[in-house]
Amino acid sequence: MELGIGIGWRPEIAAEVESLGGIDWVEAVAENLCADHLPDSLVRLRERGVTVVPHGVALGLGGADRPDPDRLAGLAARAGLLGAPLVTEHIAFVRAGGPLTASPRLEAGHLLPVPRTWDALDVLCENVRIAQDSLPVPLALENIAALITWPGEELTEGQFLAELVERTGVRLLIDVANLHTNHVNLGQDPAKALDELPVEAIAYVHVAGGVEKNGVWHDTHAHPVSEPVLEVLAELRSRVDPPGVLLERDDAFPPGAELAGELDAIRATLREAAPSTDAGPDRGTAPAPDGTAGGEARTAAPAPVSAATRDRTAVAQTALLSALVAGTPAPEGFDHRRLRVQSRALAAKRADVVAKVAPELPEILGDGYRAAFLAYAGSRPMSGGYRRDALDFAEHVLIAGGPADPVARRRLTYWWQDRSGARPPRRTTRLVRAARAVLVGK
Repeated sequence: MELGIGIGWRPEIAAEVESLGGIDWVEAVAENLCADHLPDSLVRLRERGVTVVPHGVALGLGGADRPDPDRLAGLAARAGLLGAPLVTEHIAFVRAGGPLTASPRLEAGHLLPVPRTWDALDVLCENVRIAQDSLPVPLALENIAALITWPGEELTEGQFLAELVERTGVRLLIDVANLHTNHVNLGQDPAKALDELPVEAIAYVHVAGGVEKNGVWHDTHAHPVSEPVLEVLAELRSRVDPPGVLLERDDAFPPGAELAGELDAIRATLREAAPSTDAGPDRGTAPAPDGTAGGEARTAAPAPVSAATRDRTAVAQTALLSALVAGTPAPEGFDHRRLRVQSRALAAKRADVVAKVAPELPEILGDGYRAAFLAYAGSRPMSGGYRRDALDFAEHVLIAGGPADPVARRRLTYWWQDRSGARPPRRTTRLVRAARAVLVGK
């Protein structure tokens, strides 16, 4: 199945996506969709014959734990609801701690790189096989952008991905913007990575924008696609004709005309980079997502990953994530400056996402919202997702005696009580007293 040219569907640009010409398919963030009901915009697109692919961000298949059955069931349900030909996720870990380390569970709120080691590969492959067995359609995994690299890595990115495909038969979602990000931030050569990739396993390609600040490339998905990213796309097209190419945009959404212009630039890049007809066939032809070419054929299941391997992975990932979100000492061998950059980026993303899932908070707190949230995030790691984070932040502000404005304090109290239920989740007595004092005083 050829996907063609697509764009990431987001509620903020649903109307623009529907009106764009030449769109063959869209991708929707799986966790933002209900498991039993589709937004009207996606219903209309599907009625027009537009393919919709669910793109997961929360499985954490590169984490030390085995995949959560409920998350897998949710992803499978969304694939069924959409009639999707495949589902996609990331080669990343997103949480750490918990039973394997007898420590509190920590959530990154972001995709973090797994070490390219044989231990990490063993864990990832077993997690991928578990996911494949739980999903009704093929799975493709995306390479991620990174600000940091692990010490003591044993494989290049291309070698790591090739070994993953060889062991599991999983498809690849290659993000050329992420290859460019890793070139700027980590000195990795995109052309070398593409040379080492099993290009025949590519299911489709992501293209997205970012921005460079102080020598660090930030994969924002909130800026136009840059020429260097298009150059990496051209490198890939010179090697293989991918079944699909998709433009991603997650923030600072431009008018539809600008999105159309970026899509035109992608089409032009693909057209100009295609090998000439007299130069012979492409070096590879990527498989169709329906499995008609290069499906998920796998050898017999290998022996289970040992508990010791998962434990080592868990300890390493927990130490890194704790340094990033809880201020613990940096693990040995990491670049401390880059860890600080990553830590600030994680806190900033938390502030931005919480402002989206709970827009009342920046409205109530005004200009003081961001500074207050970043101060809170510096000492309070996220442990239960962004909606829980929003509630915990509001609770923290109230217990600390804020906001200073009594009207804002009353609004924040009502907001918190309305969403937290009859009983506060923790620090019950102090919060109830704080809320009661406000209410009695008015």
